Amino acid sequence: MSVSYTGIWPVAPTPFNPDGTLDLEGMKRVLDCLIDQGADGICILANFSEQFLLSDQEREVLTRLSIEHIAGRVPVIVTISHYATQIAVERAQFCKDLGADIVMMMPPYHGALLKGTPQQSYDQFKAVGEVGIPIMVQDAPLSGVELPVPLLVKMAQEIEMVKLFKIECPRAANKLRDLIAQGGDAIEAPFDGEEAITLLADLDAGCTGSMTSGMIVDQIKPVLTHHYAGRIEEATAAYGRVAMAINHENRQCGWQSCKAAMVEGGVIKSEFCRHPIEPLHPAIRERLIDLLKPLDPMVLTWGK
Repeated sequence: MSVSYTGIWPVAPTPFNPDGTLDLEGMKRVLDCLIDQGADGICILANFSEQFLLSDQEREVLTRLSIEHIAGRVPVIVTISHYATQIAVERAQFCKDLGADIVMMMPPYHGALLKGTPQQSYDQFKAVGEVGIPIMVQDAPLSGVELPVPLLVKMAQEIEMVKLFKIECPRAANKLRDLIAQGGDAIEAPFDGEEAITLLADLDAGCTGSMTSGMIVDQIKPVLTHHYAGRIEEATAAYGRVAMAINHENRQCGWQSCKAAMVEGGVIKSEFCRHPIEPLHPAIRERLIDLLKPLDPMVLTWGK
């Protein structure tokens, strides 16, 4: 597949049955719903997919199912982050063999204290790059590892497969702007994340795409479409329309917002999250749905 690194590339949630087992049929419906919403690509096994609550065997099942079910309709990114470089390489090879288009990874970290140094981070990305599949570097606060712009530029210039960058650190727009300015053509695809809570500023800074949740892809996509076309006032208005829902998702719900919306719209049957994750507070969930209804997003009617 010839991949264009632009547009909206949501993270697919991982649906569970009420007993905590994987809902594989629900996973297929999630993927179809995201494609029908206009996703330009889909990411699986990310943090918003609850990847830290999945076994290695479940990861393999979900990777195979997702790639086979999407069947080339849109590009697929598979998250492969791991502290051990050998395991990250093995995961990358598995994804490449199955036909994934891109892998996404954070720098090596484990807990609060085991954090890769700049050289260790570089070496891990270089090792994964030798597998021969494009890599999206995820610069996220969760890892606790600082990835300064000169290090990202060095990786982009020296590691052929490091092509994409998901910047979701504080003041992401400033970092995106510096990354693009210092990296030039080596920065093929600067993306933002964080549920698009900083999307307007990030687009102004030059980001080419956004990795949101899967909740309201169809409602956020016009922001990018207008901005790409230079219709800045229209982009601003489109963003203002969804900003309250995005804020509530980012600050109150996290990945559970997408599951709640998909249950509400009949996409999946359960919004179960594995322990120790607690269910959304009923008032928080009610507020979420109340914010979504006036937007008339596809997610609330897709399965009805």
